[in-house]
Amino acid sequence: MNKHFEDARYYIKRAGETARKGVAEELEPVEQRFKTLTGQKEEPEPSRLDEVKADLKEIQGKAEGEAREAIADARERIESYRTTET
Repeated sequence: MNKHFEDARYYIKRAGETARKGVAEELEPVEQRFKTLTGQKEEPEPSRLDEVKADLKEIQGKAEGEAREAIADARERIESYRTTET
């Protein structure tokens, strides 16, 4: 494709994105007023990133617990080995 057409396509895409953001920004107060009048409360749903972070924290907690158990078990084995050796 000709370089001029590629440039034009890029700038048209950017103009569309900018226009969409501008419209959303202009309509935000209207949306808030509508939600207030209709009694709808905004409770944002957790994003995919928040869900993944929560899952990772849960997995981290489980891994730490399992590691502590393994260390305690290893210490017990070492202690029992030392007492039987002497």
